[in-house]
Amino acid sequence: MSPPSQASRTRKSMSVPPHKKTTAPPKDLLTVADIPRDTIHHLIALAQKLKASRRQGRATFPLKGKTLGLIFEKPSTRTRVSFEAGMNQLGGQAIFLASEKIQLSRGESLADTAKVLTRYLDGLVVRTFNQASLEEWAQHTSIPVINGLTDDCHPCQALADLLTIVEHRDHAKGLKLAYIGDGNNITHSLVEIGAKVGMHVIVGCPKGYEPDPRVIEAAKIEGQQTGARIEITHDPKNAATDADVIYTDVWISMGQEHEQQPRMSALTPYQVNGQLMKEAKPNALVMHCLPAHRGEEITEEVLDGPQSVVLDQAENRLHIQKAILLEWLGRSPS
Repeated sequence: MSPPSQASRTRKSMSVPPHKKTTAPPKDLLTVADIPRDTIHHLIALAQKLKASRRQGRATFPLKGKTLGLIFEKPSTRTRVSFEAGMNQLGGQAIFLASEKIQLSRGESLADTAKVLTRYLDGLVVRTFNQASLEEWAQHTSIPVINGLTDDCHPCQALADLLTIVEHRDHAKGLKLAYIGDGNNITHSLVEIGAKVGMHVIVGCPKGYEPDPRVIEAAKIEGQQTGARIEITHDPKNAATDADVIYTDVWISMGQEHEQQPRMSALTPYQVNGQLMKEAKPNALVMHCLPAHRGEEITEEVLDGPQSVVLDQAENRLHIQKAILLEWLGRSPS
């Protein structure tokens, strides 16, 4: 999102024991904020179970006969492949629908397309620019709509990130996650999920590049119930001090290429490098949702270093995607 607007390896299981959900999740997965807290814990435990089953070579096909559609207006590697592979591994099939290859590109209304696809599919993943467009898809379908990324948020990524933290630290509550860089869609979802599970999330960003204040305020309210702390600082060292997790993302997201020069100038002091890592705990995890621009938001030595868990993050997109598919498209195994 553009800063000036602001409107716009498996380890132990989670320390919070898996429990039966008491709150039904909404029809659609549009933001982390919409997901009940017990559903988040359930998804993490389910993803761990699915990951262990895959590594042990045990396969089940609970989504046999189900079909997932993927409508993407933005390029994708991890989101597309993890959903397609996940659907296949669960016994279903996925159909990729590039927006420029369907009748939407020739003037058919979104509402008409959505209503027709409802008759064909069991679920839909939408990767688009505007959150309002995603919500319109959800409004005109009776099938689950899953957010594959918008300019406002990326809930699937945040759930995979939580899974990765839990694997490496056995818990999330009380940990300090420092997000360093541009307050973008990733930041929003990290703040939301941190508030849900009681983390201390601090965003270190330049002035004018803060996350949406409405997201921050809502997360602070949520955090009052979970013990989470949500903070914004313009000092990257302050953000990184004693952090358990250092997280960053690209400085120039899709659609922001025309802002390259001012963004590079403002964000260069926020690079995650060896010097900044000295401020964090010695065993702090390094996270990046990928793709990375090596030498810009993060140095190669840190990205490829011993504290980096970025490949675990990327792998966990598959396992959390499968948990999401089971939760929203079919009955989750007990």
